[in-house]
Amino acid sequence: MKKLLLASTALAFSAGMAIANEIKIGVLLGFTGGIESLTPHMAAGAELAMREVSESGVFLEGTTVTPVRGDTGLTDNALAQASAERLISSDGVVALMGPDGSGVTRAVLENVAMAQGIPVISPSATSPAFSNFDSGGLFYRTAPSDARQGQLLAEIITERGINSVAVTYVNADYGSGLTDAFVTNFEALGGNVTVQVSHEDGRGDYSAEVGTLAAAGGDALVVLGYLDGGGSIIRAAWELGAFESFFVGDGVFSEDMANVVGADAAAAIVGTSPAASGEAAENWERVGTEAGILWSSVFVGESYDAAALLLLAAQAAGEATPQGIAANVLRVANGPGEEIMAGDLARGLEILAAGGEINYIGATGVNLIGPGEAAGGYREYTFVDGVLTNIRFH
Repeated sequence: MKKLLLASTALAFSAGMAIANEIKIGVLLGFTGGIESLTPHMAAGAELAMREVSESGVFLEGTTVTPVRGDTGLTDNALAQASAERLISSDGVVALMGPDGSGVTRAVLENVAMAQGIPVISPSATSPAFSNFDSGGLFYRTAPSDARQGQLLAEIITERGINSVAVTYVNADYGSGLTDAFVTNFEALGGNVTVQVSHEDGRGDYSAEVGTLAAAGGDALVVLGYLDGGGSIIRAAWELGAFESFFVGDGVFSEDMANVVGADAAAAIVGTSPAASGEAAENWERVGTEAGILWSSVFVGESYDAAALLLLAAQAAGEATPQGIAANVLRVANGPGEEIMAGDLARGLEILAAGGEINYIGATGVNLIGPGEAAGGYREYTFVDGVLTNIRFH
């Protein structure tokens, strides 16, 4: 009996050690909803950073990282909150990579994460409202605000000699915030917005919205929504001959746009999406290609960076606790310190373990201005023979 008790104690101790040497990070994204074709690539970016940290053997004396996925439905606040509650209370995650949509991000913060002290880094919640949102130091994002994207879209359209546009936007925080920024800047540049029409995402028929937009007219149609609804509107507007030029925000992004809206309509699209250029971008291309992920898809680099920041912050704290992570995000994200890019997380972990400082550059040239705000660049792109083609970086 004594031997049995000793064996049981040893097993329990061993199991306890295994549990103690593993942490879980939530990957809370819209696996269903308006960008469900893009979300798996975002998750792959985040999980690549987690795998890199686990395999380094340096993270908190050999601690491994396990991603746990949860669904937001992109715009489904109830689903997003339930998923966040499950990730925190049942799965025991210490931080959240995500959410994605601005509306669900705010709902998760206000109703779940802030109450439980869980740090959140979103790769894609771009609403300008977060620039002044007080999360108590728990919320960060790796994509820049739509205040900048709205200004950039207005400048791009004006530079092309287009003076009047119709606008349709998804009926969500993301759509309304980006639309306000765009309209304000476009009108300030002398442009005329003929009509603003909101739409719900995921509907089967947008003929009523397209009819209203066509009746108002304009030299181009600006679509500020998500791929599902936005793509359907562009296809319908093109097929009806309502518009011949389209401008889209980052939510209406797909490398497979020719199959989403048709090859001819895709060639008439000019879009913007967050993107880095220079050494960080070139390095990310190499890292992503070697890992076999679709590194160039929208918000994939930002997802890698969000996960990496959470884990580097834990290393800086010396403990993988929500409090420790939240308190050290800005420390690892901004200089001074050794610059750390994507694929170089092991070196960053080693520096922090030795008491040094790092400046995380990552996949997208991370620069966190403070809680809730990030600086960043954009690419202007179109489609040539169905292939995504960068025009320039801003």
